[in-house]
Amino acid sequence: MIAIDWGTSSLRCYRLDARGNILESRASSYGILNVAPGQFPRVLDEQIAGWNETPIVMSGMVGSRQGWVEAPYVECPAGFDEIARGLKEVSWNKRRAWIVPGVLCRGAVPDVMRGEEVQVLGVGQDGLFCLPGTHSKRVEVRNARIERFSTHMTGEVYAVLKQHSILGRMMEEGKPDPRAFGEGVRRSGEAGGLLHQLFGVRAKGLMGELDGAASASYLSGLLIGHELRSYDVRNVYLLGAPELVKLYARAAEALGIETHALEPTAGTRALHRLGVMLRAKEES
Repeated sequence: MIAIDWGTSSLRCYRLDARGNILESRASSYGILNVAPGQFPRVLDEQIAGWNETPIVMSGMVGSRQGWVEAPYVECPAGFDEIARGLKEVSWNKRRAWIVPGVLCRGAVPDVMRGEEVQVLGVGQDGLFCLPGTHSKRVEVRNARIERFSTHMTGEVYAVLKQHSILGRMMEEGKPDPRAFGEGVRRSGEAGGLLHQLFGVRAKGLMGELDGAASASYLSGLLIGHELRSYDVRNVYLLGAPELVKLYARAAEALGIETHALEPTAGTRALHRLGVMLRAKEES
């Protein structure tokens, strides 16, 4: 089968064998924001040229309102059965594909995700998961079902503050500073609250306690520290890009949280299982 991870800024395609092993992979910058309306079929055909396996199962922002077609969210708790029932079929040029629905968690503050659900379920075990990124996810899995989750805008807030705030004006590009990062993680547990602590990034720069490159590392540690402290756990699985996973593992260690890094392509295993379920349904 063909498994597709189609996010906001990137498109990753995988050709899988009958057991779900990756035979070939391709990646491009054709995330949904870089695809014009109506051009999703053309882009996909170009990216999987020469691949004829079926079915094609796609996850991520391709199923959002800005994507190919909206695949309505399924509500927590959600596992493979609920997600399989919500698959949205699309067709073009005598080809077909199925889009995985996102997951919705209702509560005082409703929350949603697209793409992370297949990554977590693809791991195949219960526990608490952290998926660091622009919008980090804290996901609880029990009995192979996503019970609840929460989103933390850690990565986006870091980028906005660095690029568009007065904090960023004092920052310079340079090598990450582990000492400053650790200091930011430690500061996240002290009094004053995040908004006060953020201005401290500027104050430390003015006092000569942080140079331009170290300020960025300190800010990163401060934000990640606040996110991880809100988890209130002693063990967590980390799933995501290797560099981000290393940062989160370093912050978690400083907070006394034990971490376990997982394979970042776990989502292909969930897409493979959904493909097997699709085939079984069509053959029945």
